[in-house]
Amino acid sequence: MGHKSDIKLIVDGKRTDGRTVDQCREVTMEVNVIPAADGSAKVGFGSTVALASVYGPRELFPRFMQESDTGILRTRYNMAPFSVDDRKKPGQDRRSQEISKVMKHALEPVLFLQEFPKVTVDAFAEVIQADGSTRVTGINAVSLALVAAGIPMSHMVTAVSVGKADGELVTDLNGKEDNFGEADMGFAMVHDTGEVTLLQMDGELTLDEIKKLLDMAQTACGQILEKQKKALRDFYVKRGE
Repeated sequence: MGHKSDIKLIVDGKRTDGRTVDQCREVTMEVNVIPAADGSAKVGFGSTVALASVYGPRELFPRFMQESDTGILRTRYNMAPFSVDDRKKPGQDRRSQEISKVMKHALEPVLFLQEFPKVTVDAFAEVIQADGSTRVTGINAVSLALVAAGIPMSHMVTAVSVGKADGELVTDLNGKEDNFGEADMGFAMVHDTGEVTLLQMDGELTLDEIKKLLDMAQTACGQILEKQKKALRDFYVKRGE
């Protein structure tokens, strides 16, 4: 974000990938793509693709980490070395560790972890293709995987990025907008209740711009929620339930 470039991100109202300012990229979702996991999902926003897997509830070891009155959600976000043009060093870096914590805080509010004292639910998000908006793609994937795993939840969490590029407010930042735009905001919410579970901002925005971006994010999250529901319906219909 904020890197200098001569690239025009918006020309005649169209972005570098042909979208209008308030349009998400093509969203693809598929449930239970990893047979060994209790629940899994694959989510794509354009060229950004994340795989999520969930395991549990299962007993937490070592025992000193257990909570006597509640379960624990453990999350891990990672970008595969081959997910970007310049090969990424394997393993978690500081950014991945920070996003892992962000993901945990975004998803915890909808989980009934108190029903599972002394156990853990482990959720992993692996970005296999990166072209902007990776953290929110990961959150959407894990939210779907939690449902597929049968983890008790009040609602699904939906997430999207919004921001500012070439002076225009935009929805679902791609890689160029992420790198060379003026501002970006990661946003997650429980759309059915209006509860916001994630709000992170980088860059400079006026108060009026922030309000407009929040409206754009909520609209996009409503559309994404319908995609999540359809992915689940398609899976259960295919399975014959």
